[in-house]
Amino acid sequence: MGVRTARLEDVEAVTSTQIRAWKYGYRDFLPLGPLEQMTGAAAEKMWRRQWDEAITSPPTPRHRVLVAVERVMPDGDTSDASEAEEVPDSDRVVGLASHGPAEDPDVSPSTTAELLTLLIDPNHIRRGHGSRLLNATVDHLRDDGFRTVVTWVFADDHAMVGFLESAGWGEDGAERVLDMGRPIRMIRLTTDIS
Repeated sequence: MGVRTARLEDVEAVTSTQIRAWKYGYRDFLPLGPLEQMTGAAAEKMWRRQWDEAITSPPTPRHRVLVAVERVMPDGDTSDASEAEEVPDSDRVVGLASHGPAEDPDVSPSTTAELLTLLIDPNHIRRGHGSRLLNATVDHLRDDGFRTVVTWVFADDHAMVGFLESAGWGEDGAERVLDMGRPIRMIRLTTDIS
């Protein structure tokens, strides 16, 4: 298990991880229609293009995509080891995080970063991947000179809000309301990493 910078060959896995995480994590509080739009086939193509761009040509050197990986061991179950084809170990992407300078007008992008995405594949939750991604993100942000980090989360995403609060994040009073057939409230959380 570990965290590394995302590579071009990760685009497909990053996209499918995002789709699965959204379907699982948002199913209890987002209306079905908008959730299906966000995770359907047409949206998946758009997300794939956006992740490709974010990974291969980020807008600034301070924008990054990180992935949590688990090591996949080759299947050693063969009847005759001398005839077995060697299969190299590989990494399976099981989560992702992205960050960059914050864009909200009330914060300074020179000192405040935004955690844009933090998602774990639902089949790999509760294994420490979120904590590893968050710690690696903070390490990169400190190296880039940021002192504060903000992120926007759905107010009803109790799992994410609870996770971030347990890591020292708190609401800063900023909120927005999305129209998804009914009002969906988002809150901004912040933490000091100086």
